Amino acid sequence: MPDTNYMDDVHMRMLRVTEDLRAIQRELNCAAMQAPGDPELMEALSQLPEIESLEVLKSALDQMRHFLWFYVQVMTSGAEAEDRPRQSAPSSSGTRESALIEKFKHPTDAALLRHYADSKTRKPN
Repeated sequence: MPDTNYMDDVHMRMLRVTEDLRAIQRELNCAAMQAPGDPELMEALSQLPEIESLEVLKSALDQMRHFLWFYVQVMTSGAEAEDRPRQSAPSSSGTRESALIEKFKHPTDAALLRHYADSKTRKPN
């Protein structure tokens, strides 16, 4: 289980990345507004390296969006299960069975989360 300092570092990194993404969006928006009236800027923005950079960013963001969707699903489904009141007769077979069913209710979500987490070296889609 990750320690608190690790999670604090991840949280700070997410804040930095979020701010960077907002800054990139503002700069691209300004360039898009200026480009139609500036043929040199329009030509520079439509060069292959610029387009490739945008495609790589778009692909990475799409992959992250999918990962975050699964991550939130896994984390919130686990929290919802823990928030439910526990049954008072843990020795009854019905209770054990329902606890087992609840434990493995979302194994595909957990498996997908593990798959995405393990595929750090995988190329973005």
